[in-house]
Amino acid sequence: MIGDAGFLAGHTALVTASSRNLGASIVSALAAQGADVVVTYQRSRDQAEALIAGLPPGRHACVPGDLSHTDGIVGMVEAAVEAASGTIDIVVNNSGPFSMVPFVELEPSEWDRIWTANVKAAYLTSKMLIPAMGGWGRVVNVSAGSAYLRTHSIYTLAKDAMVTFTEALAVEVGPTVTVNCVAPGQIAESADDMAEFDPSFVERAIRATPLGRLVTRSEVAGIVVELCGPRFGAVTGVTIPVDGGGRLPTF
Repeated sequence: MIGDAGFLAGHTALVTASSRNLGASIVSALAAQGADVVVTYQRSRDQAEALIAGLPPGRHACVPGDLSHTDGIVGMVEAAVEAASGTIDIVVNNSGPFSMVPFVELEPSEWDRIWTANVKAAYLTSKMLIPAMGGWGRVVNVSAGSAYLRTHSIYTLAKDAMVTFTEALAVEVGPTVTVNCVAPGQIAESADDMAEFDPSFVERAIRATPLGRLVTRSEVAGIVVELCGPRFGAVTGVTIPVDGGGRLPTF
């Protein structure tokens, strides 16, 4: 999926919630194409530093950030700007804690945590960084396959909102900045994590997926990188489901 090596050389990317899991895969894919990357973490500083140490040579950095509240988001962005090697012109809004507590049982504090770390973090990070991008910029938001379900409560609502946010922001900030979104289905490497919430989900997801398997982190990361590259320069305001067709309704 990833094209000619180095097509992101000279660009600096911020990937939120990126010390591990999908975020770390996105960091590695961006750095492989020459981007300098700022990694953010909440508690996993050691993992963030180890990730950076394994990247291709570049002016990479890591900064802390608790994205579950406004001050934490603002502080993370300010720290990233200070740590970056140049203007941050690629933003990947990857933060996205999960919850499937039914609405009638959901505590307001949990609503606030999930909504803020998913949606408000994407809005504030974009708001703070896009004005400085100048004549070129890329924003990639991370939704989820849960956006197409109606059984994941506040997470469904938050990830569905990311799709609309992507479209509205793309209209506002074009033509110099493109804004796109990926919506991964259940990711293979995170199957065990999902099983803690719903033990039967992974089996059902595979059975309902035309591809017959789960997607991988590297597949999702490859699409994120392509959305930042020259081949997708005319694409903005779209959400690409990366779910093997699992969202398609069947009877």
